[in-house]
Amino acid sequence: MSETSLEDRVAAVRRFNRFITRQLGVLREGLLHTPYSVTESRIIYEIANRDNVIAADLSRELGLDPGYLSRVLDRLEQQGLIQRLPSTSDGRQRLLRLTAAGEDVFSLLDTRSREEISEMLNHLSEPDQVRLIQAMNTIEQLLGEGFKYAQPYVLRQHEPGDMGWVIHMHGRLYAQEYGWNEEFEALVAQICADFLKHYNADRERCWIAEMDGQIVGSVFVVRGSEEVAKLRLLLVDPRARGLGLGKRLVDECIRFARCKGYKKLVLWTNSVLAAARHIYRQAGFQLVKEEPHHSFGHDLIGEIWELSL
Repeated sequence: MSETSLEDRVAAVRRFNRFITRQLGVLREGLLHTPYSVTESRIIYEIANRDNVIAADLSRELGLDPGYLSRVLDRLEQQGLIQRLPSTSDGRQRLLRLTAAGEDVFSLLDTRSREEISEMLNHLSEPDQVRLIQAMNTIEQLLGEGFKYAQPYVLRQHEPGDMGWVIHMHGRLYAQEYGWNEEFEALVAQICADFLKHYNADRERCWIAEMDGQIVGSVFVVRGSEEVAKLRLLLVDPRARGLGLGKRLVDECIRFARCKGYKKLVLWTNSVLAAARHIYRQAGFQLVKEEPHHSFGHDLIGEIWELSL
């Protein structure tokens, strides 16, 4: 590589950086027409989307100087947006939580971000939108290689067509791994149909996990009653196992249920699903009921697990 070509490449990267920061409004005094800076907004987002987060985690994963991060956290705390609570497992640590006011700010930032990006994408044709996302994935993959703490997957809400993947993968994987017949696929299809038909965006959520542009996991929180939510259809594709994705999906369900004011999160599973049961137990769920049943072509032991929120 010649010195001239390297300089040209550096200039191209700097030019793209100037373009994208202007395009996304990062240089405005307040991000998304709010009083909050990019750093403050990112910290609020991370606290809202994680359980048991501490300042050291944010410093490491966001690449922020600990002293600077501490000052930003102090400012957010003074504004009544976050609180620091003692950890039950380590009294030396302080867990970061959003207050009710912080949750409102996060909701505002999240909504405006979705609206601005949707408006930007709507100016492009569908093929050009696909090209843009593919280019972004390429940038992420190339620049993300070697980053120890980068997660290889991303989570998003459901989109048209996702339920077909959920039904297909449940039917295929459970047939391969447990020998379950088409009755189980029919049950999953009914759950997905009911979710779409009665979907309440304020009280329910579906998370879809993607890795390298491919769907590799899913989970749902469905309203059971005003105080009880149901965790349903946790699934991790074999390609993404061992990355902590199952735990992350369950953690997202717990965070969402708490944020929405549910008092209890419940789920139904079967005793043969050892990996899922391990995740539920680690997350604090308690086994409250067992009942034998014959379903999906097998004699099984159904289980109900509950988590008080």
